[in-house]
Amino acid sequence: MRMIAVALAVLVAASPAARVDDLGWLAGAWVGEADGRWTEESWTPPRGGVMLGVSRSGRGEELREYEFIRIARGGDGAISYIAMPQGGAPVAFALVRRERTRAIFENVAHDYPQRIEYVRDGDVLTATISAIDGTKARRWTYRRR
Repeated sequence: MRMIAVALAVLVAASPAARVDDLGWLAGAWVGEADGRWTEESWTPPRGGVMLGVSRSGRGEELREYEFIRIARGGDGAISYIAMPQGGAPVAFALVRRERTRAIFENVAHDYPQRIEYVRDGDVLTATISAIDGTKARRWTYRRR
């Protein structure tokens, strides 16, 4: 019986999310600050099969980058993270792994990043971008605002 439970837990952890609602743990306002630099990321709760997000970062009072983001089911039925850095053309990253409070999105055809990972531990959210093999990793740690 224990072996069945372990196998089921592994299967659920390796399966993509069936619904955008499964990523509701990402919702909220998050902020990270260090050495005069700041990054903010905010996500709406899931509604209508979509989560909307925005990210901005800077130093002091200067905005350096911003991004519009959404998580939604695409035309192929797969759940994707769709980013529009600096308001540019959308780039989609497919959800490839979901755990209770962890999600990994990938797009191997994109130059960089190719992988986007979010992990939540209580009131701490960690976002990591990297190449598909995990190299060139950049990490942000946020606290719930």
